[in-house]
Amino acid sequence: MAVLTEEQNLLRDAAEAWAQERSPLGALRKIRANGDGLGFDAQAFAEMAEMGWAGIVVPEEFGGADFGFHSMGVVLEQLGRTLTASPLIVSSLAAATGLKRAGSAALKQAWLPKIAAGEAIVTLAIDEGVRHNPAATELRAKKSGAGFKLSGVKRPVLFGMAAHAAIIAARTSGEPGDEAGITLFLAPTDAAKLSRAPLIEIEARGAAAYDFGGVTLGPEAVLGAVDEGGPLLERMLDCACAGLAAQMLGSASAAFEITLAYLKTRKQFGQLIGAFQALQHRASVLLGELELTRSAVESALDALDADAPETHELASLAKALAGDTFRRVAGEMIQMHGGIGMTDEHDAGLFLKRARIDDMSFGGAGYHRERYGRLAGY
Repeated sequence: MAVLTEEQNLLRDAAEAWAQERSPLGALRKIRANGDGLGFDAQAFAEMAEMGWAGIVVPEEFGGADFGFHSMGVVLEQLGRTLTASPLIVSSLAAATGLKRAGSAALKQAWLPKIAAGEAIVTLAIDEGVRHNPAATELRAKKSGAGFKLSGVKRPVLFGMAAHAAIIAARTSGEPGDEAGITLFLAPTDAAKLSRAPLIEIEARGAAAYDFGGVTLGPEAVLGAVDEGGPLLERMLDCACAGLAAQMLGSASAAFEITLAYLKTRKQFGQLIGAFQALQHRASVLLGELELTRSAVESALDALDADAPETHELASLAKALAGDTFRRVAGEMIQMHGGIGMTDEHDAGLFLKRARIDDMSFGGAGYHRERYGRLAGY
């Protein structure tokens, strides 16, 4: 485990206390039941923003704390323990990083203070199919006067129904599959000819399909340079993957602890089931996987803070390990709880659904193992 600074310890303790009190596991059931399509509790998110969490990676000049990626990971891990749903990863981490690194002065001033204050949610419109593959971008942005006209569909767009703006990956040259030729645009979600529709998934996360039916954007909407959005997109996705891996680590740790407590209290054949050596071995394996995942997650967050050259590899390593570990822990949680673990009334199902959704978001474990191998030269 990394040695946290005094400020990070305080941040972790505050996030832990808030999550347990204001966003326990039962809160996720209420979000699922209310059907508003947002995928999170707006009041709870406002409270997160009041505590400064939405501005952790935003520069101080724009109302943020500029506290670093590892600090954001500390908060996300604690939120993951109670399966708290929020747009922090897409908006306050990934989108804020993209704006900070490549946004014009006008775009930064327009959006970063609002992101830091929790007044605006900026999402990522990257994927176009069931599998994450940014290089396969087909959505076209054709020159139209001084600006660009977009046509195509993005889905799923996380928290897309609540978002006030989106950073869009569009192809301005080349063909799908080419890594070059992608340009990033920032557009408000109320732009003319942009339509969005909610998607029904196994867990509520406010996902939407965005249809860009001739949306026209001016040159001021471009992040970075035309045709050269690939490296910036990779950086944003590295941030999202490392942050999501930290959140998944928290979720997997909580699922393990709940299961361990059950092993110590449930009796069968006249003795605690935790006394059976077979279950002890399975629990020991899970503990080892969790510790390995923690090392990978903390390394990825530290690499982002240091802007290290191996950041791409470490972000993919963290996401792949976190995906494998969370899915394994969630599956074992159901197995070890037996019949009760298969009911919707038990929280095991919530962890299993979240494990599947989190693993698929921003690329599954298989995608990131392949990416890690490619980047490492294998």
